[in-house]
Formats: sequence, structure tokens, C-alpha cells
Amino acid sequence: MLFLQLALLAVLLPGGDGDDDFQEPIYFRVIRTSFLYNRSGTQNLGSIWLDELQTHAWDNKTHTFTFLWPWSQGNLSNEEVVTGENLFYSNTILVNQDFREHVSKWQLECEFSSFRGGMEVADPFQLQMVIGCELHVGKPSVGFMRIAYQGSDLISFQNVSWWPSPKGGSRAQQVCRLFNQYHEDNELIQALIIDYCPRYLSSLLDAGKADLQRQVRPEVWLSARHSPGPGRLLLVCHVSGFYPKPVWVMWMRGEQKQRGTQRGDVLPHADGMWYLQMSLDVKAREAAGLSCRVRHSSLGGQDMVLYWEQPHSTGLVFLAVIVPLVLLAGLALWLWKR
Repeated sequence: MLFLQLALLAVLLPGGDGDDDFQEPIYFRVIRTSFLYNRSGTQNLGSIWLDELQTHAWDNKTHTFTFLWPWSQGNLSNEEVVTGENLFYSNTILVNQDFREHVSKWQLECEFSSFRGGMEVADPFQLQMVIGCELHVGKPSVGFMRIAYQGSDLISFQNVSWWPSPKGGSRAQQVCRLFNQYHEDNELIQALIIDYCPRYLSSLLDAGKADLQRQVRPEVWLSARHSPGPGRLLLVCHVSGFYPKPVWVMWMRGEQKQRGTQRGDVLPHADGMWYLQMSLDVKAREAAGLSCRVRHSSLGGQDMVLYWEQPHSTGLVFLAVIVPLVLLAGLALWLWKR
């Protein structure tokens, strides 16, 4: 199984030049948000992600995850998938029950608000749970499980034990003391994130390789605008429409990287492709000779390089085109009269 993971990662993660921001691990995450009310029930939201690609969605009618891709089940048997789902559901239910039973002891903020629209409405407290694993090339898989309360980290699971978040305070310590008493459940969580999750992730990578291994070349263009400083330009390198996500972009002068390069966020397009821009603030007279270099797995090992050229004025372009035409017309007229 470890050999299979490494082989799949070697294919799915593009090779680069050793830059840390180019090669990234592959993550598998199950995200669950529960809204717990004081006297009424629980509302759940959920999704499952393979890196930045959503593979499952939560169905509130059936209270189950639905497959978003034909390969979302992976290559595991139905029995193995059901077993993994049951482990996740049972832990979710246990967590929700414990928090509901310890509202006062843990000083959870769940109070009834004033009347809204003629009805008394309860303000729920939120529990966010993420559980999953990550795979790195040449390294063992890493499993994780974290629980947040009202949007802030509370506790995390590691080595068959729960640990409080540094900012969780006494509430996090109380939750850990209770959860660490569930020795059998913690053994099951350990098996879920260390054994089952990597196998499921590997099976997804194998079953979905036709979609996951697609390569789309980026479109690259340069632009500039005046920087706030006098006599300066902000050069921008736009890299758009590429897949997969890992990409390396840098402003260069010859073979020298420009330290002032500012990297923006890699943002998704609606079609699943990605967009990135890299900016560089320079003196206008020093812009000539700069280039934007792009490395991406779709380029077949060849860098894409665009050179910045100082734009010419409209008047110069007009003269460069019109003057030769006028001279040619004059020459033709003189020859015709001869």
C-alpha cells in the first residue's frame, strides 16, 4: 500500500525545481459543522474534499454523504466504505452528545434570544470537526482530527489522545479530560485516520486518475500600473486557467530571482481551473530586462517566459507606420508621372 501511495503521488504531484511552494502534499478532509440548540435538535452541514476538489456532499434529507464523481467511492468495497462511514458517524454523534450534556459545565454559549418575528428562537452554538489525512512524497502519511467551537480551535487528536488548543483555555482542558476517558473510541479514531483514511485516499487517486491527472496549460500575460511611489511601476504577471493547482511563478532578471516579488493567492475559476498573479514594485527606468517565469506540470518541463517591454507612445507608433507609407506613395506618384 505504501508503494502504491508513493507511485500515485509521483504522478499527481508535478516535479519542480525543489521549491517548497511548488510541491504540496495531497489532503483528504471530511468537514462537518453541527449547530446544536439548547432544547431542540441538531442541524448538520458537511462536505468531503480531495485537496481543492469536492468529492462528496452532505444530503440533509437522507443524512448521508452523496458521491459527486463516479469515482468518489474509490476502489474499496462497499463493506469497507460503509465501515468507514459508520466510524465517522458514531464519533460525530458522540461528540455532539457530549457537548449537549455539558453545556453548563463547559460554559457553552447556548442561550435563548429575544422573540424574532413573533417566535422565540434559540441561538445555537457551532461545532466544527475536520478529520482526514495527508500524503507526502517519500514520507509516511499523517492523520488528523480537530474540533473547533464557535469558529476557534478547541482540541486536536494525536497519538491516541486529545490535546487542548493553546487558546482553548479551561474549556479545552475539560473537554480533553472527558474525551481521553474513551479509550476504545480513541483507538478506533486512530485506526480511522492512520489506516483507513490513507487507503481510501489512495483508492480515490487510483479510481479518479483520469480526472485528477488532467493537465491544462496556463495562459500568461503581463500588465503594469503606476505604483504609489514617484517614478515607479507595479508590474503584474497574470497566470490563468491552469490545472492542477501547484505552480511556480517568479519575476526574474536573467537567472536572478527578484526578491521583491509578491505572490497573490491561488484562486479558483468556476470551471475548476486556477488563477494567480505575481507583482513586483520597481523603478520605472529599471523595468526593462525583467521577465516573468512560469513552471507548471502541463508545460512538459519547459519554462514559460514573458519579457517586459516598455510600451511605446502612440505618437511614435503612428509615425513608424505612417511615414513609410507616405514615402512609398510619393515614390509611386513620381514614377507614374515619369
